[in-house]
Amino acid sequence: MRSTAHVDEFVHGRVFEVDLHGKLTRRDFKEFVPETEKLIAKYGKIRLVVMMHNFEGWDLGAMWEEIKWEARHFNHIERIAIVGDERWHERMAKFCKPFTTAKVCYFHLRELEAAYTWVDA
Repeated sequence: MRSTAHVDEFVHGRVFEVDLHGKLTRRDFKEFVPETEKLIAKYGKIRLVVMMHNFEGWDLGAMWEEIKWEARHFNHIERIAIVGDERWHERMAKFCKPFTTAKVCYFHLRELEAAYTWVDA
């Protein structure tokens, strides 16, 4: 069975952008983790832009991988801009705040430029 998720990743200096579509699986998650590990090794702290367009969430394997990654890198993320088009994406941004030392901010898709400006400030 093929994953329904589609993950695009872009690196802009210490800013890592991931664009999520569909449902994220463990295999999808493991595709972009190595790039974040390289950036953390290079910069010490990085910033994330997480785009969610038609994003349906995580399967249990992907959720477990994310929990492990976040525990390992709790102090390595400075800012997270979550950009989405669904009401639950905004609630998820609020839910994430206690689990990281990063500043977390939600932006609607129409506010993408503001998200880039904020994450790079």
